[in-house]
Amino acid sequence: MSTVKAVIADDERLMRDQLRARLAEVWPDLTVVAEARNGDEAVAAVAEHRPDLIFLDIRMPGKTGVEAAREIGDACHVVFITAYSEYAVEAFEQGAVDYVLKPAERDRLELTVARLKKRMGTRPADISGLLERLAAKLDTPGGGPAPVGSGPQYLQWIQASMGQQIRLIAVEDVLFFTSDEKYTRVQANGFEALIRKPIKELVDELDPDQFWQIHRATIVNVKAIAGITRDFRGRQLVQLKNHSEKLEVSRNYTHLFKQM
Repeated sequence: MSTVKAVIADDERLMRDQLRARLAEVWPDLTVVAEARNGDEAVAAVAEHRPDLIFLDIRMPGKTGVEAAREIGDACHVVFITAYSEYAVEAFEQGAVDYVLKPAERDRLELTVARLKKRMGTRPADISGLLERLAAKLDTPGGGPAPVGSGPQYLQWIQASMGQQIRLIAVEDVLFFTSDEKYTRVQANGFEALIRKPIKELVDELDPDQFWQIHRATIVNVKAIAGITRDFRGRQLVQLKNHSEKLEVSRNYTHLFKQM
């Protein structure tokens, strides 16, 4: 088979990096000729590089993936990328396109690649009807996650070092973050990892309703809190669900727990 060219379009750099790395593992002959951060860049990349297929995030700032797919038309095969299975299932049921759920897992991506290889050399299917249904779902109040631009966009994924490997961690799975002078430790259920992003940057990027800073060096996931205790010195300590470590609350943040 001749070299297959692809474009990856996703507004999250970590998602693009992870998908590119996974594709290199499961489809070594595939060449990613361009990446795009939004719908406009995706359309331009297809026009410039004439790829065989595009991995297209459904939700992107400005022009959505659905709007971009309309403009791309039958110029190449489309694979939708989404964090929300409700969109993926509808796209997949039509049989015209495949999908990748974030984060891209190797086993699922292998199935996608197998289907795509069979389609190479054939004319891209007409997915106009599907695009109309997806657009309606994006526009329907309560019909899915809030559209991009309707409110603050908080950090969803963390790329962290675990030994010699890089792991993509869903922020909602993190119990807490705690920093020393050089690294920030990311603690999830059953494992921990290290990142170089300092606490002061994470505070601005995380959802404040879900993550509370309780110390200059510590941020905790509110959903992971089991309770608050005091030690013999009177300091407040956060107890976590399914984790033995206790986190100290500094005086500047004790007000967070007065109602608990």
